[in-house]
Amino acid sequence: MQEQESRATAYTTLAAGQDFRHEIEIKRSRFITILRRAATEDEARELVAELRREFHDARHYCSAFLLGPDRSIQRSSDDGEPSGTAGIPMLEALAKREIQPGVADLSDVSAVVVRYFGGILLGAGGLVRAYSESVSSALALAPLVRRSRLRICAVEVPHAAAGRLENDLRAAGFVMAPTSYGARGAVLRVAVTDDAATIADAAGRLQVLTAGSAALTPVGTEWIDEPLA
Repeated sequence: MQEQESRATAYTTLAAGQDFRHEIEIKRSRFITILRRAATEDEARELVAELRREFHDARHYCSAFLLGPDRSIQRSSDDGEPSGTAGIPMLEALAKREIQPGVADLSDVSAVVVRYFGGILLGAGGLVRAYSESVSSALALAPLVRRSRLRICAVEVPHAAAGRLENDLRAAGFVMAPTSYGARGAVLRVAVTDDAATIADAAGRLQVLTAGSAALTPVGTEWIDEPLA
C-alpha cells in the first residue's frame, strides 16, 4: 500500500514491535485497549480475530483503524454496542490525536477495545466517553515514531572503509538505511529528504567527509521510521 504515490511525505505511527495494551475501569466495566501497527486492512482486522480468541469471554470487541500516509482508509465497528457509541468515538480518538499542537496525522494504527461488562449500564453518552477515553489514554502512553518518505542514496566504498564512514555519517546527522555487502565492497545507504536541494547538500557534505573519494547515487525512496522530535 505504501508503495503507491501519496501526497503525504510523513506521518506518525506506532513504533514497530509488540502490540501496546492499556486498561481502564469505568463503573465496574473493564475496557482493555490494544493498539497494533498495521499496513493493510487484513492486518488490522486480524487483530480483532486474535483478541476474540484470547478474550473469548468478553462482551464486546469494538474496533477502529486508520491506514495509509494520507489516512485514506478509515473503518470502525461497534460490535454490538448501540450504534455510534463505540467504533466512531474510537476512530475520532485516533484521527484527532495531536502529536504536536495542531498536527493530527496518526495512521497505520488498528485499535481494539475489549469490554467486560460490569453490570452497570453506562448509557449512550457514557459509552461514547468510555470508548474515546480508552483509546486516548492508550495513545498517551504508547511508543510513537515519525515515519517519513526519504530519498535513498547509495555510497559505494571498500569493505575496510565502510564502518568508519558509516559512523562518520551518523555523527554528521545523516539517517542511515541498512548497508549491503558484496564481493567487491559495501554499499552504504543514506536517507535524505526527497528534494533536490537537500540531496545536493548531502552530496557536498559527503565529499568533505571522504575528501572527494565517494559519491551519492539516488536509487529510490523508502518509508523510514525516525524518533519523534
